[in-house]
Amino acid sequence: MSKVLFILKRKDNYNHVRDGHHVGLSTGLYNSASFVSDMLNDMGIDSAMEVAVDNNCIDRLVSKHKPQIVIIEALWVVPQKFEVLQKLHPNVRWILRLHSEMPFMAGEGMAMNWIGEYSKIRNMLISVNAPRMLREIKVFLKAMHHWTDKQVNKKVVYLPNFYPQDYAKPKKIDHSNHFIDIGCFGAIRPLKNHMVQAVAAVDFAEKLGKRVRFHINSGRVEMKGQPVAHNLEHFFAHLYDRGHRLANHAWAPREDFLKICAQMDIGMQCNFSETFNIVGADLISQGVPLIGTSEIPWLATGKADPTNGADIAHALEHTYHFPWLNVKRNQWALTKYTKKTSKIWKSVFKKLGA
Repeated sequence: MSKVLFILKRKDNYNHVRDGHHVGLSTGLYNSASFVSDMLNDMGIDSAMEVAVDNNCIDRLVSKHKPQIVIIEALWVVPQKFEVLQKLHPNVRWILRLHSEMPFMAGEGMAMNWIGEYSKIRNMLISVNAPRMLREIKVFLKAMHHWTDKQVNKKVVYLPNFYPQDYAKPKKIDHSNHFIDIGCFGAIRPLKNHMVQAVAAVDFAEKLGKRVRFHINSGRVEMKGQPVAHNLEHFFAHLYDRGHRLANHAWAPREDFLKICAQMDIGMQCNFSETFNIVGADLISQGVPLIGTSEIPWLATGKADPTNGADIAHALEHTYHFPWLNVKRNQWALTKYTKKTSKIWKSVFKKLGA
């Protein structure tokens, strides 16, 4: 019997077996849920996690664990399903956990309709992992229901991401190496801004008289990201004779992905929209310096304008010469962020009686 049960939907294209369960190949959603579940267990709140095939698995999983609180990870359960589930499990508190800012959410055609319907469900909270999105959901629901601040605060809560503090020492960049390995990992989507980052990486390498190996995850293309993937391929094909390379990596279990991260000289996550950025945290955890943007809430240094390739190239050059400073400052900032996360989750769950 668990006090808390996390349920997420299995991604059919990214599966492997872990502890007897079929799970996604280290998707950000899976990692996010598992990190928080482990954190809750460490603070004495009994937590478990399950991966469901579809809506019809939820009743069985809740019956198996008999939790007080069920956290549904992301938007995949049709609102009408909760009418049935609430009759079957009347004492369960449900939390729908959102992981995206509004620009990304706008690409999910059913998002605002489902969020609006979720807000009508008894015993259900909507949680958000970013302050800006928290405000925007509250604006929506206050206007929809004519709620006061007090009423909307009872329905919408802030539950930020957690990341385990298991850090490697800062990596030393070999300045004598002809190649510079830059990791721009994550699913290929328009908001991930791969093309501007690729141009900036080549600009940076050319100024140093080096050649760049631009590493991406080629096996996961989402939300009309196919044109981005094609443009990356053609961009580097035209630069092949110059020596610049596009390095494709298949989606992998987290333990394998961390080994790939550790091989990079610099990580890049200059994305247009983020709420946390686990990929960036993975790079930093392996002692690899990171270039990102102000969208990453814990990033202390290495920030650049995602729309300005020259600014990104300048940030890359500075980090290339001072990687130790980048890693230490960002590891410190990530630790500070996640310590605050623990306190927030503990406070919310105390109010819920968990």
